[in-house]
Amino acid sequence: MSYTSSYQNSQKNLLFSIVLNIIITASQVVGGFLSGSLALLSDALHNFTDVVSLVISYVASKFSAKSATSDKTFGYKRAEIMAAFVNSASLIIIAVILIKESIVHFINPRTINSDLVIWLSALAIVGNGLSVLLLLKDRKTNMNLSSAYFHLLTDMLASVAVLIGGLLMKFYGIYWIDSVLTFAIAVYLIFVGMKLFKDSFKVLMLYTPTHIEIEDIVTKINALPLVKNMHHVHIWQLNEIELHLEAEIDFKEDITLSKFDKLLVEIEDILLKDYGINHINIQPEFNKSDNKNIIVQD
Repeated sequence: MSYTSSYQNSQKNLLFSIVLNIIITASQVVGGFLSGSLALLSDALHNFTDVVSLVISYVASKFSAKSATSDKTFGYKRAEIMAAFVNSASLIIIAVILIKESIVHFINPRTINSDLVIWLSALAIVGNGLSVLLLLKDRKTNMNLSSAYFHLLTDMLASVAVLIGGLLMKFYGIYWIDSVLTFAIAVYLIFVGMKLFKDSFKVLMLYTPTHIEIEDIVTKINALPLVKNMHHVHIWQLNEIELHLEAEIDFKEDITLSKFDKLLVEIEDILLKDYGINHINIQPEFNKSDNKNIIVQD
């Protein structure tokens, strides 16, 4: 399947998931108020954040495909990373609110209409389960869709917990389980959200990807013929598929441009095959008086 075809399919899957979650959220909000279930309302609130996050993800993926312009030379390639950051942050914030509310309702439990809880949680499981399956493949290669996927997965798991809670309330009258499940859902949200938050934050802050050792790269490049010193190195991830490197290389001889071009091809081949770096910008130098440290703060 071509990249274009795969991209279009992921867009359709994302849009379908948005529609499903709008239906689920509306149903759970009404059912939550009618039944008096905090867990069901919490699940509805979580689903609502999913609707928002999925819309952000959808818009971001659309923008990321736009062409670069003179005032936006990178286009909107970082839109999906921004969406992942916002989505993960929203997960953590919602989780904190849920924890607070679960403690209040655990201290003062109340009778809940368990039938509504059971049927609406079952509806959410089916809807979110279908959305999870639709995004399962795309989430492995795209941080933005990965954040949407985990939103939906946690929703589905939360709905399973709510369903179990509804059954316990119906047959055993254990109404405090509603607050306990809410607390458990919130803790899981924090766990998942924090990882996505850290990953997207590192990309936005232009951190060197964790799988890359700059010193190892410098050692390999310095071992090439005519290379005297590779320094002033910057490595960053622009988006899901672009890894950039810029550096200065001091050469042993005052080489011609044609020689530099041949050596540049060799450098590009090493960086791509060994480190996955696919965008390279090298500044050639000869006997230039400047800072030769590997890392230089501009």
